Amino acid sequence: MEILERVKSLLPKEAVSRAELEGSELIVYTKDRDFFRNHEDIVRQVVSQIKKRIEVRPEKNLVLDEEATKEKIKEIVPADANIKEIYFEPERSIVIIAAQKPGLVIGRGGETFRAIRSETLWMPRIERVPAIKSDIVENIRKVIHTEVKFRKEFLNKVGELIFSDRKSNRDWIRIIGLGGWREVGRSAALLETPKSKVLIDCGIKAGAMNSELIPIFNTKEFDYNELDAVVVSHSHLDHVGAVPMLYEYGFTGPLYMTTPALDLATLLWFDYVDVMQKSGTTPLYTVRGIKEAVKHAIPLEYSEVSDIAPDVRLTIQNAGHILGSGLLHFHVGEGMHNIVYALDQKFGRTTLLDPAFTDFQRVETLILESTYGGPQDIMPNRADSERELTDIVEKTMERNGIVLIPSFSVERAQEVMAILVEHGLQYPVYLDGMIWDANGIFTAYPEYLGRNIQKKIFQGDDPFLSPIFKRIASRQEREKAWEDKPCVIVSTSGMLTGGPVMSHLHQLAENPNNTLLFVGWQSETSLGRRIQNGWKEMPVPTDNGRMTTVELKMQVETIHGLSGHSDKNQLLGYVGHLSSKPDRVICIHGEPQKTQELARSINRIFRIPTDAPKDLESLRLR
Repeated sequence: MEILERVKSLLPKEAVSRAELEGSELIVYTKDRDFFRNHEDIVRQVVSQIKKRIEVRPEKNLVLDEEATKEKIKEIVPADANIKEIYFEPERSIVIIAAQKPGLVIGRGGETFRAIRSETLWMPRIERVPAIKSDIVENIRKVIHTEVKFRKEFLNKVGELIFSDRKSNRDWIRIIGLGGWREVGRSAALLETPKSKVLIDCGIKAGAMNSELIPIFNTKEFDYNELDAVVVSHSHLDHVGAVPMLYEYGFTGPLYMTTPALDLATLLWFDYVDVMQKSGTTPLYTVRGIKEAVKHAIPLEYSEVSDIAPDVRLTIQNAGHILGSGLLHFHVGEGMHNIVYALDQKFGRTTLLDPAFTDFQRVETLILESTYGGPQDIMPNRADSERELTDIVEKTMERNGIVLIPSFSVERAQEVMAILVEHGLQYPVYLDGMIWDANGIFTAYPEYLGRNIQKKIFQGDDPFLSPIFKRIASRQEREKAWEDKPCVIVSTSGMLTGGPVMSHLHQLAENPNNTLLFVGWQSETSLGRRIQNGWKEMPVPTDNGRMTTVELKMQVETIHGLSGHSDKNQLLGYVGHLSSKPDRVICIHGEPQKTQELARSINRIFRIPTDAPKDLESLRLR
């Protein structure tokens, strides 16, 4: 291909044995030991000319024997790094080093990394071993590393498509809503550019039935065979829940998201299939669809610029919403148009995350969530909400009660955990459902957390490892928690729509010393919302599957200020703080009145043209 020939022409001819593509990355193989050891400066000059990433690797016959390499790595790397595993991808001349302290494997200024590369002639890859064991993290890494041959061929094919000289009769850029436009749930949008088609998010709508459960795929504009890529903003089911469905039915293209987002998505996908099967409902996809999605995933880091289609370049930035959530910046053509997809986002610091990124140099079109875009959607002060949470917990502890907190397994549970540790709670906190598994993923990626909590973790003060947290993994451990008063129990599901929280509610509801504490949004049809509205008698399932009625005598409290979404003031503040003022704002992901209200407010305050489109509307951006 032309791009490969150009790279070879810019590097020393005798140093390059071959060049190939891995997605958007250019891989140069060499038989020259000295060039492999000392290529940084010359490669940096080439990268500055072609504006593409280049990695230099040795040919297989250059590298040190695998056993000798393991010994050499252990000799070079400090023992404090706690290396747990070293394994190889000979087809790509890569050695993977899994350690609890990857910073020590890299070394100050990268000196240890370079020493490994120089003395073994393998290209090192460093992975963090989660502080809490995570089967999901281990299995995803295993799939990616054991499927080396498939991945190599797949990435080569993706690269060829990205850098192909594709012809098209389109000269426009447009976006079409396939879900989540004037609604919350099943977020999906089709981006069409002159040479490419990209699906942005692919979620499901919790509690919906039939055709409203998934995005609107049965429209003539959508054909998964024409997609160049799927890009996912973050791992909540309303944004990622239908992705394996595409792979189940034959899609073979790349899936882009951050690495922690992929891990969390996989956790949620498996749980979704399990819950559907246990309830007697046929799930949208099987384990096969999940595995295919993982095999076709190309994880990206924040700020990493990556070509994903012939005329589309993607950069993901922190959205402040959940671990690994991203604001998606699409650069179309060579300066033709720039789009920022800001769903979901939090423009305010939380215990876990920094505020959403605003320093985009060019934004022609901003696509903004409207979840809390209504005139009354002003949240309480964050510090006051955290203080209210800890006050409620302490008062319940004083009367020897149990606080039951229904919570989503991803983000909200970890936020509550971090708040309780930060405020010095000394009582046991039991974690039920998928929360512990999600914690393992959080401990694998501290670099995706906010700067304050990162600093604590790297100084050895990881809140997720606090001794107050205890895992519930069986019925017997559940019963033990009920006896260990006073204590806190954090359990899924967050809206009391099922899961282990129902067993806790059944057991604890009739004791007025206990507290039911809501920390997240409750949908209109959920049991959680009905309790908030005053229900005192509740139907709950027993262990044998039958229903019984329980009288609710425990205290009921709600904390409103812990949302991972921006409220209306924060959404307006986000628009106002962008480094580049957008030419147009599109408000989606909200109830109809809220999307329209937010659009009107943005237009009135900033004098920017705004839209609040419905599903299946098509907007021409250029």
